[in-house]
Amino acid sequence: MHLPLMRFGSEQLSLRRLTETVDAARECGFAAVAANDHLVFSTPWLDGPTALASIIERSGDMTLATTVSLAVLRGPVPLAKTLAALDILSEGRLIAAVGPGSSQRDYEAIGIPFDERWRRFDEVVPTLRALLNGGPCPTDARHYAVPPGLELAPPPRQQRGVPLWIGSWGSRMGIRRVARAADGWLASAYNTTPERFLATREMLAGELARRGREPDGFPNALATMWTWVAKDRAEGDRVLAEVLAPLLGRDPEELRGRVCVGPAAHCAALLSRYVQAGCQCVYLWPLGDERRQIELVASDVIPAVAVVSS
Repeated sequence: MHLPLMRFGSEQLSLRRLTETVDAARECGFAAVAANDHLVFSTPWLDGPTALASIIERSGDMTLATTVSLAVLRGPVPLAKTLAALDILSEGRLIAAVGPGSSQRDYEAIGIPFDERWRRFDEVVPTLRALLNGGPCPTDARHYAVPPGLELAPPPRQQRGVPLWIGSWGSRMGIRRVARAADGWLASAYNTTPERFLATREMLAGELARRGREPDGFPNALATMWTWVAKDRAEGDRVLAEVLAPLLGRDPEELRGRVCVGPAAHCAALLSRYVQAGCQCVYLWPLGDERRQIELVASDVIPAVAVVSS
């Protein structure tokens, strides 16, 4: 479950809203709670790492995840410090997915050229990994030079360091980057389909094998699955047209088959297709009224999701 980091309608951003969401997810048996990352957005956006830290005490045994953290903009040392703190405070329950981010406005806010994002990202990832794992940092960094011998203190709770996933929408270059540098792959729900996810997962398996890495067991997840379990299609269409499409600047028809917005049967069918495509985890993001939506997912959607027989 994604944390509610933005307003929908009249709903305000607050600690109460965060904790009620996490309480509902925990009570309904969800596996993880996640936070996305933006500096600026089309609507007020609560800082993701801060929000994630605020609910640790209420998260029970759930995994905490960043989906994704803006590694280029936050920089390797500040981000490593934040991730290590989250891992320590959660007693080793953090998975850190990182990416350069797709919003040019975030880059303008920091003053970093948007067209440098991939070059900088390829530099920041090994430095971030070295800091989190206690290894030597690269010595040839151009944009993120770290003093020789710098160690992250205190280090993460996990002995092998925080698992470092990379977000990719599925391009060949992006998947090669995941195979080369990541501990897991994070896809974007509204930027793919179950069929594309399957094709990309097969491409990733090939890239992993070429690097001598075992494709079986390489973890994946699908982030930002916008969710509204509606009483009927008309209500779902209204939420698509009036809430989600304006928020993303997308065509409602394009989004209809990609997100869990509609009756429970539609949501269960879409998630079932992702199960069949080999997706291991889906992070749902309710479009408001979080507790009620989480309860509807647990009672009306999940029991109807078709699982793959062993």
